[in-house]
Amino acid sequence: MGDEQRYGEYVVVRRHGHVAELVLDRPKAMNAVSAQLARSVAAACAALAEDRDARVVVVTSTHERAFCVGADLKERNSLSDAELLRQRPTSRACYTGVLELPMPTIAAVHGFALGGGFELALSCDVIVADPTAVVGLPEVSVGVIPGGGGTQLLPRRVGAARAAELIFSARRVEAAEARELGLVDLLVEQGEDRAEALALAARMAVNSPVGLRAAKRALRLGHGLDLRAGLEVEDAAWRTVAFSGDRAEGVAAFNEKRKPQWPGE
Repeated sequence: MGDEQRYGEYVVVRRHGHVAELVLDRPKAMNAVSAQLARSVAAACAALAEDRDARVVVVTSTHERAFCVGADLKERNSLSDAELLRQRPTSRACYTGVLELPMPTIAAVHGFALGGGFELALSCDVIVADPTAVVGLPEVSVGVIPGGGGTQLLPRRVGAARAAELIFSARRVEAAEARELGLVDLLVEQGEDRAEALALAARMAVNSPVGLRAAKRALRLGHGLDLRAGLEVEDAAWRTVAFSGDRAEGVAAFNEKRKPQWPGE
């Protein structure tokens, strides 16, 4: 993969060393998730999932006033019931593509991140936002429900009652309250969400790629299990790294007081 690769008209993947930036680039529609954009996100994620050189992924937006405003309701309005049903797997593949990336993922959010746009951010491990961020899952206000993982991802972040209040009220939450409620993780200076997310990703990417993926697997698979079962998940993930080249290199580099050169296997 070169320094920049385009997936369809609306998605670009840029490389910053071992950090891959997945860029939403549909500015005329504030990155509304059309079928074409959904296919492009899914295709980019499929390629990134197989890319051993990408250690961390950052999801960003080219639009100055929006991360992503959610489903393309203009396109949705033109679909018959049968067409909407046929499009559903395409839509799901977009969100699960981000959710199932095996390496750590960071969303860089400014402006509107609503509905499916917020679900793309929720599918990431960490959300960095600036003070212009406005987030929420307003789907019930247009007669649907969150369909990109929101009903499952939001309670895992903020608890069942808080998620219920936010989803049932369909309200929009501004940046300061979003940080307070745990809807976003880091609040940074205005206009700095992308730079700060890339800097955080770079700090993560110096670490073992085998270790990063195994730690993410343990975090994800262990969530919601009782402690004993969770510790078994952790042990299984530990065993995948304990005898890896990365572990051997990490220990050697520590003892030799040098930076590790990760084999990534």
